[in-house]
Amino acid sequence: MFHIFINALSASAGGGLTYIRNVLPRLGRREDVRTTLLVGGALRSEITDSTQVKVLREDYRGGSGRRFYNEQRRLPDLIRRSQADVLLSTGNFALYRSPVPQILLSRNALYTSADFLRDMRNRGDYRLLIDTKIKGTLARWSVHIADCTVAPSATFASELQQWSGKNVEYIHHGFDHESFFREQTPLCQEVKAQFAATEGAVRVLFVSHYNYYRNFETLIRAVAILKKKLQPRAIRLILTCKLVSKDNPGIYQADKAAELVRQLKLSQEVVELGAVPYSSLHHLYRSCDVYATPAYAETFAHPLVEAMASGLPVIASDLPVHREICGKAAVYFPRFAPESLAERILQVCESDEQKAAMREMGLSRSRDFSWDKHVHELLLLAQRLAGRRVTGK
Repeated sequence: MFHIFINALSASAGGGLTYIRNVLPRLGRREDVRTTLLVGGALRSEITDSTQVKVLREDYRGGSGRRFYNEQRRLPDLIRRSQADVLLSTGNFALYRSPVPQILLSRNALYTSADFLRDMRNRGDYRLLIDTKIKGTLARWSVHIADCTVAPSATFASELQQWSGKNVEYIHHGFDHESFFREQTPLCQEVKAQFAATEGAVRVLFVSHYNYYRNFETLIRAVAILKKKLQPRAIRLILTCKLVSKDNPGIYQADKAAELVRQLKLSQEVVELGAVPYSSLHHLYRSCDVYATPAYAETFAHPLVEAMASGLPVIASDLPVHREICGKAAVYFPRFAPESLAERILQVCESDEQKAAMREMGLSRSRDFSWDKHVHELLLLAQRLAGRRVTGK
């Protein structure tokens, strides 16, 4: 039986949680695969042992630096004791001198993004700038020491390869249509009331906690333009976060975005729902008019696939990775151009024919992404590295 050890200590928010929540059940259903999973934080109480999955729980406090130190010190012994064949490191950083072949999942575009470094300087956030450069050095080192590095898209694999000088493979992340829409968890009463108050307005959805690289400010400025152009119809930007620093993961400061909302007199137009459980998100997607993302750095962008699968027209910043994921199912705009973003939203909202065409193309494109396919390709890669043959699909 093939045995894979997954280090998921870094899975604490966003894509990291989505990845483990989708990959682990599929590994657990494989009779020819045994999995040891090392988790902490949000997943410590969520995931339990099963016949094919053994869960190890750790709780490293003190930030990513301390976690990295403890991983390097303790992880080799845990892997040896588990008798695993391959290590899957999911958090951008590799284990030095891994006792087994190591696959590194690299999915942080900030280390390779010139836009992000420029943004930090413009904001005067030198603490985050230094932190990013240090982590970027570790991430580049990790690509060099891992037996194989895997990116979630061909675009990001190419970026990593140019940045590190090492070969990088890609395996698209997936999407589970059935489970995403199967959950019937209703929106909580507070969110339901906020959302009901937007009835009759053009609803523009953006699913993300607040951070800098998702470029909220460009979207907020576009809403100010649309507020004038759509009159007498109202515009509402639906956010699945609050523009309050303490209410978001990480150390990103939301104060300037909140101040921009006040300056542009958009307190009514910008609807801050706060975090919405994943099991309830499909209610939002299916009740909005368009999905818009102005992100200037991205490696895959799960919400784009979720939006397409929900039949929601997508308007995305003109990043190569967005074009790779959405293809012709989306319309694009220059990432720092709120005027162009507003024009694209108007163009889509005022054409029923275009909305219908985008809906059909999006539904079709979303079917190209599958977690089953991802796990299958990942196991083939692990098999190749370990010199073992894994039978089955």
